[in-house]
Amino acid sequence: MSDSLRELWLRGIAFNPAAPSDVLIRLLDPAADEAGQLMCAGRDLPDAVIDAALRHPLKGIRRRLAGNQHVDPAKLAPLATDPSGIVRAALAGGPRPRPRRVRPLPDDILVTFLTAQDGGEDGMLTEHEITEELSASRQTPLSFYRAMAGHQHPELRARATWRWQSLTPAQREALLDDPDPAVREAAQGSAWELDPEAVEATLPSFGSHGKAFVLGTCALTPALVEQCFADDTVLPLTWNRHTPGYAVARLARHPEAKVREMVAGRPDLGPDLVTALSQDRDQAVRLRVRLHPFLRTWAEYGAVRRVVGHGPDCTCPITEHDPEPSPEWFAACAASEEPVLRRVAASWPGLPAALVETLARDADEEVRIRLACLHPLAPPHLLLDVFVSRPAHRPHLLTLPGFPGTGRTHLIDHPDPEVRALAAADPTLPEPPVEDADESVRRAAAAHPTLTPEVLEALLADPRTAEGAAANPSLPVPRMHALLDRCMNVTTTAAPSGL
Repeated sequence: MSDSLRELWLRGIAFNPAAPSDVLIRLLDPAADEAGQLMCAGRDLPDAVIDAALRHPLKGIRRRLAGNQHVDPAKLAPLATDPSGIVRAALAGGPRPRPRRVRPLPDDILVTFLTAQDGGEDGMLTEHEITEELSASRQTPLSFYRAMAGHQHPELRARATWRWQSLTPAQREALLDDPDPAVREAAQGSAWELDPEAVEATLPSFGSHGKAFVLGTCALTPALVEQCFADDTVLPLTWNRHTPGYAVARLARHPEAKVREMVAGRPDLGPDLVTALSQDRDQAVRLRVRLHPFLRTWAEYGAVRRVVGHGPDCTCPITEHDPEPSPEWFAACAASEEPVLRRVAASWPGLPAALVETLARDADEEVRIRLACLHPLAPPHLLLDVFVSRPAHRPHLLTLPGFPGTGRTHLIDHPDPEVRALAAADPTLPEPPVEDADESVRRAAAAHPTLTPEVLEALLADPRTAEGAAANPSLPVPRMHALLDRCMNVTTTAAPSGL
């Protein structure tokens, strides 16, 4: 058996959807090389395999399991206290590469990370380095941030102060008067965001990105506003809800069209400015101010801002937002004549089924694309259409539970090999193209469940198709074990005379 066949068989079995737990557990053996780690990172796993991986002596296995986006995060809770800080950090950091939509970690895991007193027995990382991974991972839901302000653990109350402006006035007041001195200190250290004088004094300590954040979110003194105009750094002021009215009026007359466009959507825009901007020489400004009657709140303004200008191939992270506009507002957007507002409606996962059905037939392509990528009730045919027409969205679409498993055979002659591979995996395809010129198509075809045992054996012996054949769900379990016996016991690389 050649080394190439050995590697292909191991990798194929690792991703065989019909492989039972006893087969997959064998791949956790070091003799399986990297196949076990690839399996732990890249597919859903039976509970018995998860349990075996959680207890595995090799931290490489546990680390790859920690980043698995297919396994229920609640089942990974033991890894939050793993002896290895590298494993803990992998769970805190989430799947890599990071998907567009990241599933949140359960509250108990978040509490474990945020109250940890060490970074693991191996001393590779500190607890602070691990929580930095968590902060960047998007695995903390907004509900947890809100709950931290009243949590019994003082360390969590102190961390709630990091999102000072997201807290209610009552929560801010309670944290400033917290019985724990460390919490009070943290609250006082965050309260500057709403104190214009403190903001002005603090701003020089930030880098360029930090300054843009401060100018776009914090309360500002008149002197700081004037400095922004003098330095031509006014763009963040256009979406800062604390920007004073006189500055908004100046921004509406700014010579740069992008600045006027961003101002045109503000919910606090006065009627005189609305009238002036509706006659602006720039089409984008006129379009944005045309939406103004729909933007009565900052939540509504934010929902539109997240859509405008992103384009049909936008793959921005899919995150929660608080506060969200009302369901009635989204429904009104779905019925609007403005394509931008229909795109906003299509982006909201709570849109009712009847409106989803309507938007799935929308004349605007971006409406349909957003619906396919962002709404759980998007029809399968729409998911398939977007997969074919927009390659940028393919990795995300394939993770969606509604993506169709059949109805793809008409694409078998498509010029794009990625589309042909999708068609080749359709279980209703009568003749899988195992001789296709593209490797990914051959692999998908070799995994087709309708192949006869004789054909399957031939494909297992061919390096061009061996991986797909080993991943074929119709491969008998005894045959899987036999292949593993050969792969994990052979120590030579002599070419085989047969299987």
